[in-house]
Amino acid sequence: MNKNKYLIIYNPVAGKGKAGEMLPEAKRLLTGSGLNYEIRLTTGVWHAAELAREAGKEGFDAVVAVGGDGTVNEILNGLMLSQARGDGIPALGVIAAGRGNDFCYGADIPEQLPACIDALLCDVRRPLDVGFVSGGDYPLGRYFGNGLGAGFDTIVGLEAAKMKHVRGAMAYVFGALKSFIKFPAAPAIQVKTDEAVVACRSHQVSIMNGKRLGGTFFYAPWAQSHDGLFDLGISNELSRRTMVKLIMDITKSRHGHNPNMQFSRSSRFEISAPDGGLVVHADGETICTNGTALVVECLAGKVSLICVPGLHPPMARP
Repeated sequence: MNKNKYLIIYNPVAGKGKAGEMLPEAKRLLTGSGLNYEIRLTTGVWHAAELAREAGKEGFDAVVAVGGDGTVNEILNGLMLSQARGDGIPALGVIAAGRGNDFCYGADIPEQLPACIDALLCDVRRPLDVGFVSGGDYPLGRYFGNGLGAGFDTIVGLEAAKMKHVRGAMAYVFGALKSFIKFPAAPAIQVKTDEAVVACRSHQVSIMNGKRLGGTFFYAPWAQSHDGLFDLGISNELSRRTMVKLIMDITKSRHGHNPNMQFSRSSRFEISAPDGGLVVHADGETICTNGTALVVECLAGKVSLICVPGLHPPMARP
C-alpha cells in the first residue's frame, strides 16, 4: 500500500476557473483513493512556490500541483529554491487542471482527473530535467519544466491570456489569429549552443524539455524530459504565407522537414539580440518583452517526477 504523504497544492483559479469547478470531485476521489494527503489552496501569485519550498521540511514525500502550467512552474521553482538552500525535496506530481496542460503532455502525466489520481497511487517515479533561464526580467534566474519560447508563440500566449471567455487550446488558436494579423517583425538573433552558433532573423525560437507549447503547438514531439538535453528549434524570418505553412506543420508534428526550420540539441544556450526585440516566455510565464540577452541551461535530473512512463512516446527526430 502507498504510505507516502502528499501535499496537494491546489490553485482554484487555474484554467480560468476550471480547477475551482472540479474541487469537490477532486476531494471526493482523493479521499476515496486512500492517499495520505493534505490539501492547501493557493491565494495569489507565488503562493504555490512558497508552499512547495517548505514541503520537505514539513515531512511530505511528494508535492502535487493541481492547476495548469503556471501552477506547475511555481511549484517547480519552490522545489528548486528549497534544493538550492541545501534541503532535500519531495517528488513532483500533477493533477491537470489548466488550459493547455503542456507540461503534463510532455512529462507523461494523464490529463483526466481519475487517471491522475491513479498515477499518484502507483507512484512510479523518474528523473525530470529542469530548465534555468537568466536575463530579461529575471537577472537572477527562473526555473522552468516544459519549454521556453521566443517570438511568435510568446506573443500568441500573451494574446490568449487576455481572453476571458475562451478556455483551453482555442484561446491559443484565437491568440494566434490575432497575432498573425499584427505580424511583428523578426528580430536579428544569435543562439550559441554547446557545439555551434546560429545567427539569423527569426520569428520563432523554441527550447524544449517537453513536447508541446500553447496546447496545440508540437515544437518538439521527439523530446524527452529526462535525457539531459533540450531541443532547440529556430525558424527563419517568415512571410505570412510561410508562417501559416509552418504553424500548420507544427500543429501536425511534421515541421521536422520544413525548410524554414533548423534544429539542434544542447545543455546550454546563449541567446542574444543586439537590437532588442526578444519576447520570451518560459512555461507561459513572461521572461521579457523586449530583451537583448538570455542564458538557458538544462539541469539534468534535478527533480523526481511521478508519471506514467510511455504515455506519450517521442517521435523519431528529424
